[in-house]
Amino acid sequence: MLPLTAAVTAVAAGAALAACSEQTASPAGDPAAATSRGPITFAMGKNDTDKLTPIIDAWNAAHPDEKVTLRELAGEADSQRDTLVQTLQSGSSDVDVMALDVVWTAQFAANGWLTPLTGDLAVDTSAMLDAPVESATYRDTLYALPQNTNGQLLYRDTRAVPEAPKNWDDLKQACAAVRDRKQDCLTMQLKQYEGLTISTVDAMYGWGGGLLDDNQKPQVTKPESRAGLTALVDAYRDGTISSASTGTTEEETNLAFTQGQTAMAVNWPYMWTNARKDGSAVKDSVAVSPIVGKDGTGVSTLGGYNNGINVNSKHKATALDFMKFIVSPENQRSFAEASFPPVLASVYDDPALQKDQPYLPALKKSLENARPRPASPRYDEVSKAVQDNAYAAITGGKNVDKATEDMKTAIENISG
Repeated sequence: MLPLTAAVTAVAAGAALAACSEQTASPAGDPAAATSRGPITFAMGKNDTDKLTPIIDAWNAAHPDEKVTLRELAGEADSQRDTLVQTLQSGSSDVDVMALDVVWTAQFAANGWLTPLTGDLAVDTSAMLDAPVESATYRDTLYALPQNTNGQLLYRDTRAVPEAPKNWDDLKQACAAVRDRKQDCLTMQLKQYEGLTISTVDAMYGWGGGLLDDNQKPQVTKPESRAGLTALVDAYRDGTISSASTGTTEEETNLAFTQGQTAMAVNWPYMWTNARKDGSAVKDSVAVSPIVGKDGTGVSTLGGYNNGINVNSKHKATALDFMKFIVSPENQRSFAEASFPPVLASVYDDPALQKDQPYLPALKKSLENARPRPASPRYDEVSKAVQDNAYAAITGGKNVDKATEDMKTAIENISG
């Protein structure tokens, strides 16, 4: 999973999904398949299959009559989804288990393409972190099993910022000292794409506001939401956030931090490995902490993959057992060792892992405070409404009040 599993920008594909998304998802397909066993196919974007290949090999060695075949999808998130949508719309059973971006789970469930994990397929998620389970739930029903998760971290070069900021004011004060070093202070994703939606929603949540309520009604004009966006806008204009951030994705953020161009950065856990590599300008001076909000620990938007079962799968019992095998303690530990954040809460508390991966306690705290994006079948359109208006506010095209009013109207028009 690239840090951009979250970056779903194919609005046209989203509209196609939304065309039938108002139906109530139901457990269609052959009822007997819930207890049927046999070979299955697992589909996942090729960027992260290296973490799953050893797990598939171990499964196949132990289950010669129920082997898993890996079907690698494209590396780009929108291409992955397009392929899965075509397969599911055709009613095909060629794919049994699908690694779904957390944003897609509600969309696929709403279209009746996922098998609910109820009855014979019920699964215990009590050992998992809460936010990933919430991201796999649609209309109070679990439709997928979290595979791995992702939460944002605040990275800092300890030579420039020795102590972790405890809140937003702390961060701004740290930046005042960084300016004397002739170095950017904070780099984050404010380019007009999904990364900007995440940054905006993080800010709104971090000041006590939000994007949508449980009834999918916009919350962006609440005073707390406006205060969060205002903090983002002000920080960009006063130089706390680097001017380059309006053209920055996760990868540009990664390069800016590892090349020593910025003292702090908000990014996903994968950057920890890159920052510690030979050649990194911060190899011996990188530290991480949770992102910050107005009064303390901030609220990270959740990333990651959820594994769902194709409603037309012929071997759903095997599909579920394979999904449960992926989230076994041993396999989840292998994820942590590869900087691929696990969903089992206990893995983060392993002393040996913490010694090897010292960012894990900060990541666990980030994930415990994280929130999934809204479970909206039309999330892509909602995201575009956020991006368009937040970008206008940050770059001076609109004031915050106008931007959030327009954002609200656009979201209401989508919902209507």
